[in-house]
Formats: sequence, structure tokens, C-alpha cells
Amino acid sequence: MKPVLIIRTGRAPNAIRARHGDFPHWFRLGARLPMQQLQVVDVQAGETLPSPNAVAGALITGSAAMVTERAAWSERTAAWIRGAMDVELPLFGVCYGHQLMAHALGGRVDYLPGGREIGTHAIEKLATAASDPLASLLPESFRAHTTHEQSVLETPPGSVVLARSTRDPHQLLRYGPCALSTQFHPEFSADVMRAYIQRKRADMRREGSDPWNSYREVAATPVARGFLQRFARHHGLSHGARNR
Repeated sequence: MKPVLIIRTGRAPNAIRARHGDFPHWFRLGARLPMQQLQVVDVQAGETLPSPNAVAGALITGSAAMVTERAAWSERTAAWIRGAMDVELPLFGVCYGHQLMAHALGGRVDYLPGGREIGTHAIEKLATAASDPLASLLPESFRAHTTHEQSVLETPPGSVVLARSTRDPHQLLRYGPCALSTQFHPEFSADVMRAYIQRKRADMRREGSDPWNSYREVAATPVARGFLQRFARHHGLSHGARNR
């Protein structure tokens, strides 16, 4: 039985991690993966990724780093993503993982015009999702948690944009039959979202937004969370990793 890989590209801030746990824990709960099924590789710390053929699928986390920094560990992970695409490994990237997948496959990442997007926001499903095996099951609009400064500004050739928000036109991308990514955070709980808003409240005020209003508008996001679970089930990751 092959493990499900969590590619750790960063860590939650210390105060948030102490109270709510860290990225691998959130992804494990969000995708409903058993602990014994997981392999976590911290690429930011320099750990080496296994061959794509040695794992059943991979989830790529968020990070406080920026894709535009082109750090050596990030570029190595981008190369690994291209290899994983060649063997049609199930891939799901979130936030930094979303941007890194787009960058790896020929898109362009940079700062989101108008400043950061943070809080619980409405995500609009696009008409392109109608034929998608997973996105077609989403409602026309659903809530999701977001916190990011950079974004996918130009999508890779051949990718399909499946959903958008008011601020970001590329909230959900499909790159191939087994590869998706979201700018929004399906692994976040409402408590984690509130903790990020509290942490970023000074930055939000400086940028002209109201952190208290964003805090009050935080709500549960069962559809977004369910999308991560659906991906795991669809690719046989949440009921024991299949052999590939």
C-alpha cells in the first residue's frame, strides 16, 4: 500500500500552531486520511521528495514563503510536480501549493492586485465546471476561507479555471485528469481563519480593510472542506491508498 504524501511547504505561525495544530494535521482531518497512511515531507526544510511512483497521491500545503522568491527548495518541488504530472499522480495544491503548481506548469504568479485577500468569501463556480467530474458537483456559490498576498495571475497552458472570487479570478484550477488546485483553504476551520485574521489585523488596517468586519463574517465552509474530501475519495486516497 502506497502512502499519501503531504508536501509541507511551510509552517503555521507559532501561536496558531500551538493552539490549532499545523498544516499536515489540518490536511489529514480535511481529507479524512488515517495517520498511518501519510508520509509528510518538509521540502522547505530541505527534505527529499520520494519518486511520484512511490506514493498514491500528494497534497501540497500553503506557506508564508512567496513563489516569486524562486527558492531552491521551491524550484525543486516545481520540478517534482512536473514529473508527477507525467505519471498522472493525483495532486491537490492549496494556496502556495496552488501557485506553485501553476508556476511549475507554465503559469505566472505575482502579487494580487489591490492587496491581500483574507477572510471567508463567496466562491463562484464557473460554467467551465459543468463537465468537471468534481467541480460540477459544487453549488453555484459557496463560502471558503482565504488568506494570500500572491496569486496566479496567468494560468498555465491547457489548464481550466473552474471557480473565482470577487478579488481573484483563479480560485480553482484543473491541470489534468488527476490534478487540481485551490487558492482558497479547504483545510481551514473557522477557528483557524479567525486566528489568521487576528494575526494579520495590523496589516489589514494598513491596507485599508476592516479586520473586525472580516472576523465577524467568518463562517463554516462545509462545501469547500467537502471538496478536499471528495478529491481524496475520487482518487482512492481516503479509503486506503491504491497501487499505481
